[in-house]
Amino acid sequence: MKFLHLIVTVCIVCFGGLNDTRADVYYVNAESGMDSNEGTSREKAWASLKKINEQVFKPGDKILLAASSRFIGQLEPKGSGTASAPIRLDCYGKGPNPAIDGQGKAPHTLLLYNVEYWEVRNLEITNKGKEKKARRRGVIVKAYNFGDCHHIVLEGLEIHDVNGSPIKKKGGGSGILWSNGGDKIKTRFIDLQILNCHIHHCQRNAINSRGNINRDKWHPSLKVVIRGNLIENVPGDGIVPLGTEGALIEYNVIRKGVDSLPSSEAAAGIWPWSSDRTLIQFNEVSDHRAKWDGQGLDADFNCIGTTIQYNYSYDNWGGFLLVCNKGESYGSPTNIGTKDTVIRYNLSLNDGIRPYEARNNRFFSPIFHVSGPVENTRIDHNIIIMPQKPNAKIENTLFEAGNWGGSFPKKTQFTENIVRNPHVPKIDWGKSKKVIEGKNDIGQDFPFDERNPLKILFHFENHPIFKGKKDFQILRKFIDYRLRNPDAGFAKPDKPQPANNIEPTNINNESRLRKDGS
Repeated sequence: MKFLHLIVTVCIVCFGGLNDTRADVYYVNAESGMDSNEGTSREKAWASLKKINEQVFKPGDKILLAASSRFIGQLEPKGSGTASAPIRLDCYGKGPNPAIDGQGKAPHTLLLYNVEYWEVRNLEITNKGKEKKARRRGVIVKAYNFGDCHHIVLEGLEIHDVNGSPIKKKGGGSGILWSNGGDKIKTRFIDLQILNCHIHHCQRNAINSRGNINRDKWHPSLKVVIRGNLIENVPGDGIVPLGTEGALIEYNVIRKGVDSLPSSEAAAGIWPWSSDRTLIQFNEVSDHRAKWDGQGLDADFNCIGTTIQYNYSYDNWGGFLLVCNKGESYGSPTNIGTKDTVIRYNLSLNDGIRPYEARNNRFFSPIFHVSGPVENTRIDHNIIIMPQKPNAKIENTLFEAGNWGGSFPKKTQFTENIVRNPHVPKIDWGKSKKVIEGKNDIGQDFPFDERNPLKILFHFENHPIFKGKKDFQILRKFIDYRLRNPDAGFAKPDKPQPANNIEPTNINNESRLRKDGS
């Protein structure tokens, strides 16, 4: 935990000189500043968020909040930077990161609205009201009737104690929400990055989004990267990109789930919705406890070409993985199907342990749940360890195909997976069409008390399914790194080369976080 503590609570060294001599540096100190000051030096710092909100910032400007300062209210900065001169909001001095407490008096504590080329780092953000309230967030990034909104970076933020509603249909709540749309100008994000943040004790969700889902007006956000975040004590959805193409979700850790959602609520760890070519890799997801779904990972409806690879999932009550599509809306402009999903080279350990009946009146928690009119799903080269269920009533199901909305999956391939279970796990294809099942190794011979994931991988390293496979070594290297670095924020070790037809990202993510203070 020491590494995470350092990157979250220790401020960055002030940025160096600017290429644009017209840019200014503004200092804000809640303890010693005065709003009547010019704000352009530490000795003449401003004092309040109000003063920041009154300013329209220019390309290259920097707004630096004093370490250890505590601000009350909402931060709503204005103005946009440029590609060569982004506007930077950060901290200065030594000590804990500056804290902004919205006190639940607005839907947000930090709002970036119709601005671009902003980089926000090293702040602590809370937004807790006296009562839970729908649509309450810590940070909102919103673009409406704006066009292409470029380069928004949220990095090294600690966002916690945001008490939104636990009910999704009422508006929910989250640590971070990004939202884009418009009835006059097509609007989307290009180069939105959420990096190395610690999001905890937020209700309902951690990171979620709203965007363009209508295929008749398809205008997805591009170059969305969600990397290196730690999510804890969040009962609902962990990370949900919506209306994106080519989103990259990697090196995140989701853990310490909370069983507090009503029985009507479904949620999962990481899942795209109405997004194409999402790449979900090198994540660790555990302890999800939603009363419906509750899987670690999911490819949801209106999604094409989702790839889920090199992830470690364990102790998720609802199972390892969900692939689904809603039959009632299939074929409409908002749901062209869930197609071409690939799930490969993942490790699932002790998933599927929901200890009570779900809303279908069953102790329902299959490792794989594929439901509705999903098409061309490929599941191969995964390792699934299913120890003895802690409760004899919990169903011992490896795979169940469902008929969400009246339709079963078609063209499902389940091959070359290794499964270990003390018994013979159930596989239920229902009325699925064109199933390819074969070359799986499903057996009982395994030391089920072993919980070390690296030792589990070593156990299968010379298995014919994995022997000599580069992809297996990529998964092993990731697990090894996670055990040696048990907190998020590590970004990427020695960036593994992508496998098969997975294209590498071109996002340049040189972290601006430092461990040495200022």
